[in-house]
Parts: sequence; C-alpha cells; structure tokens
Amino acid sequence: MQLEIYKSSKKDQTYLYVNKPLDQDELPEALINILGDLSFVMELEVTADTKLISEDINEVVSHVLEKGFYLQLPPKVF
Repeated sequence: MQLEIYKSSKKDQTYLYVNKPLDQDELPEALINILGDLSFVMELEVTADTKLISEDINEVVSHVLEKGFYLQLPPKVF
C-alpha cells in the first residue's frame, strides 16, 4: 500500500497518513480545525514487513482503510 504522510502546522509532532493524494475537503472539519494547514512530508510504500519508529504499521493501515486516514499524535511525556 502506498501512503502519503502530512505534517500539522498547528500541532507539533502530529502527522496524518492517507493512502491517496490528500483532499482536505474529504477530512472531517473538526480534524482540519485541530491540525491547521497540512504540509506534505513523504510518500511511503508499506508492506507487512514495514517498520515505523513510533507506530504499529498494522494499526496505521487498518485505520487508513477503514476511516480514510490515520492520525499520529505526539508521544506522551511522563
């Protein structure tokens, strides 16, 4: 699966994964209000063997297929 990753202009370390070119009109308005403008970061070909640093690839792909996107939030600091 091909994923595109976009960075939020409002929320530090917050990324949006989609499986097609981003059309912000297709995203929920509340999400756009939270994220602000989105900047393209990279395109990534993912397989079952793909490893992401802070996210589970199976969870990312599952969310993208079911909801159309996956939102990566900043890591929690304890």
